[in-house]
Amino acid sequence: MPEARSWQFSWAVERWRAVPALHLPVVSALVGLAVAGGAVTAAGPWDSGQRTAERERAVASGRTGGEDHGEGRGGRSGRAAAGDAPPATAVLAALGAAAPARSPDPVPPPTRAGLADALAPLLKDPALGPLRTASVVDATTGKQLYGSGAGTASVPASTIKIATAAAALDALGPDHRIETTVVEGGGDDEIVLVGGGDPTLTAREGKGPDGPAGLRTLADETARALKDRGRQKVELAYDTSRYAGPAMHAIGPNPNIAPVSPLMADEGRLDDSDSGPAPRSADPAADAARTFAELLRERGVDTEGDPHLTAAPPRSERLAAVRSQPLSALVERMLTVSDNDIAEALARQTAIAEGEPVTFEGAERAVTVRLKKLDVPLDGARFADGSGLSRDDRVSAGLLAQLLVRAADPDRPELRPVLTGLPVAGFSGTLRSRYADAPAGTGMVRAKTGTLTGVNTLAGTVVDADGRLLAFAFMTSKSGDGRAAQSALDRLASAVANCGCR
Repeated sequence: MPEARSWQFSWAVERWRAVPALHLPVVSALVGLAVAGGAVTAAGPWDSGQRTAERERAVASGRTGGEDHGEGRGGRSGRAAAGDAPPATAVLAALGAAAPARSPDPVPPPTRAGLADALAPLLKDPALGPLRTASVVDATTGKQLYGSGAGTASVPASTIKIATAAAALDALGPDHRIETTVVEGGGDDEIVLVGGGDPTLTAREGKGPDGPAGLRTLADETARALKDRGRQKVELAYDTSRYAGPAMHAIGPNPNIAPVSPLMADEGRLDDSDSGPAPRSADPAADAARTFAELLRERGVDTEGDPHLTAAPPRSERLAAVRSQPLSALVERMLTVSDNDIAEALARQTAIAEGEPVTFEGAERAVTVRLKKLDVPLDGARFADGSGLSRDDRVSAGLLAQLLVRAADPDRPELRPVLTGLPVAGFSGTLRSRYADAPAGTGMVRAKTGTLTGVNTLAGTVVDADGRLLAFAFMTSKSGDGRAAQSALDRLASAVANCGCR
């Protein structure tokens, strides 16, 4: 296989081997995604990088029969024409399976003129705001193939999470885990629950050994350690000194994010949700400590009074600890469902790694430093937060596209979760219900969405009609109709997917 394409194939094979094998006769019977129905499985669209739910849905669509998949019709290289569902082999390739090799020759990238012919008219859509920028980059070479205001920095909304993810992975590595601990306190009977910055710590029933760290598991280990020491009555304190500065995001109390604290359970959610807007605790650390005290009492350890805030003594004896899922899984979850709490936590973990103050400002400096090391265009960039909720954030389409190129680089495997966490058009996360008006992109586009009032952005990857992997970013501001703007962005990405563009 030609060198220029061999890494893409190898990566696809690597990703394919990481998941349970699909039954090949079933795969051969897959119909177009137009008949795909049902929801992503309850286990969630992320699965430690395995993206199992996507494949299960693809298999389910194949059980309806052996209709003509449309291969050989329409666009170049057998891609179905715009408006038709893409062939199943192409869908599986986009999800990580190795598609049959098209040719022994290198797959050529689209031309600048060809992309301009396809995209320039769509960028004139009146549904887009007055500021509209675009960048399409060849993932193999890093060369920009099409740009329109690509260097203009504007409000990115949640697409800034791509930058947050890349910075955290580069600083800490994909295997890094965040610890929550219980240590001996300063008093004779005091123990301290110490927050390490894991927003996915859960007080709910566990989801198995590969699930989020559990407050119940921590209570089990703590009760066992105390009983081994002959102690059945303690005074519980909690420590939030891992972070500094204001805990409240600049947008104020908001259902989209809890106060940013190193100690929280279930992201401070006051309902049983695990993603999306929800009522939030005003003091997630205190609430988590109270829940922990109750869990200890259920395990035969009496706790005196209400937990109080303190700083754990230096070099205090550790009684118990739990660790988060690896950073790769946290990144995937953050990107798939656009989780703001995880985003702010990862920005602060980057600040810790860089030795910066663990504040909004310190996180901004740390993220900027890491991105400079990745050699991406930072002109005009501002990372006022990690989540994209701030309108003070600024990034360019060119920056987002180049970050995705870095994540696709075979020499930077630590950044790969930036790609594997991207929602799949029509399948998962924030793209699950989109692309009804742009079906050529269904299953082919993997992208992070960004939405604030008047701001709509989309950045991700796509395999074009000739099989070339491209990175793209489209950004628009001051649009009057958010849904119409989203549809216009989806049509832009679908045009890249459907394009051989010679």
